[in-house]
Amino acid sequence: MPGYFGTEQQMALQMAAENARDWMLSTPGACDPGRFLGTDNPDVLGWDTLFDILKRDGAFGFRLIPSEKTDAISRRLQAHNCKIDFWDVFVATREEAVPASTAILAAGLPDGFRYCPELQDSESAEMAALQAFMAEQGIAPFSGTKLAGLDGPALTVAIVDADNTLAAAAHCYFSYNRFSPYKKWAWGGLVAVSPKHRGMGLGKFVNAKMVSECFSRFDADCIHELVAATNMPSRKMVEASGLRLDPTLKCGIAMVGGEGRFTK
Repeated sequence: MPGYFGTEQQMALQMAAENARDWMLSTPGACDPGRFLGTDNPDVLGWDTLFDILKRDGAFGFRLIPSEKTDAISRRLQAHNCKIDFWDVFVATREEAVPASTAILAAGLPDGFRYCPELQDSESAEMAALQAFMAEQGIAPFSGTKLAGLDGPALTVAIVDADNTLAAAAHCYFSYNRFSPYKKWAWGGLVAVSPKHRGMGLGKFVNAKMVSECFSRFDADCIHELVAATNMPSRKMVEASGLRLDPTLKCGIAMVGGEGRFTK
């Protein structure tokens, strides 16, 4: 398998997403949320199509939805025995993010820490360790194929400590197809920091490295990250790299039935 990882449901969703990659790239209203299928415009995609996929897979992503539409979307999903959790959206242009992230990186990592070479093998032991590290921090990881950037422009940044043990990680890729107004927006996230090393600013460093490398390597106009409304440490982390809350947009994960959030 191409680096599937997690619970049985999570791996099934990763497989479904990879099998539908061409569909998500070629279908107006569709997008690639990474862990499952998704939409950045449910009206264009079609609600019948959306509900067919949601009922088949059990989860479905909503990306960059106008905030004014979230209540109506929630009600429509509830009528079909589905729930949705929304996250706030923080956004920065290249001109905003590059100076802020570069300034963070100029200070250098704390002594004893270093950036890892990028992982290019979706099924390696190192990739499985990275996925397990993310899962341990409550983050549902992507497949190894996505984390290694084997199905489109993407990068994963990881920091290890003096014992060569993972201390922090982050990832970015492109979710949106050519039909989307957000086709040149990168998504950043999967930021994880080991409890052993929290309080040292590693989240800020790994996020800034991911943001900086995203604009250095890829033709992105903007980058956006998702933060739960109550997660103040993550908000401060993304704001340090120049991102600011966009109150007009939300992202969400819909689930059939569902108790608790799919991921942090």
